[in-house]
Amino acid sequence: MKLAGELKSFQDRLGYEFVRPELLVEAVTHSSVSTANRDDNQRLEFLGDRVLGLVMAEALLVSDDKASEGQLAPRFNALVRKETCADVAREINLGAVLRLGRSEMLSGGRRKQALLGDAIEAVIAAVYLDAGFEPAREMILRLWGKRVHEVEEDARDAKTALQEWAQARKQQPPEYVETARSGPDHAPVFTITVRLDTGESEAASAGSKRQAEQAAAAALLAKLESRS
Repeated sequence: MKLAGELKSFQDRLGYEFVRPELLVEAVTHSSVSTANRDDNQRLEFLGDRVLGLVMAEALLVSDDKASEGQLAPRFNALVRKETCADVAREINLGAVLRLGRSEMLSGGRRKQALLGDAIEAVIAAVYLDAGFEPAREMILRLWGKRVHEVEEDARDAKTALQEWAQARKQQPPEYVETARSGPDHAPVFTITVRLDTGESEAASAGSKRQAEQAAAAALLAKLESRS
């Protein structure tokens, strides 16, 4: 099977040349364009998520042989979460080679965080199936680069940190409420407000509810910590 020019260029950005190029084609095929004769990347994404997790768990153990499980777990989550995967996908312009259905293309699918994050995991699985664990590991560590060594000492996401802050003070978990939505249907902007039992609150806006929740939690944490 011969690859189109755009996929050949993508292989250069990826730093890996496929022996079985059909695996790469499957990895960049979204479910919105799959057919009975064309597989999408969902099964590969399932496998790639596990390969990525193993590589990152091993890398974290090697990089800090004194860290406890409690320290390693949030660092691991920071490295494998969808936002990080999507950032890596953007750096190699994975969105440009995705095979999408018309509706996904019109709704900005090439820029969607969840779609990009799933696709990079599918590409990881494709490399793993094409050449085995070591080439996949080498590629992952190269693409993630300094992230592995520079992951924050306390890498808990803001929502987790805020919930632990509230629990430590015997408060109920923070409440997240969507207070506004703007923008076109294909690129909405959500405003989320987070509130504590004490009445403290902060709001933030982002292109997904999850991102807005994290931003609001981070803002409220910053306010609370500035008063301590």
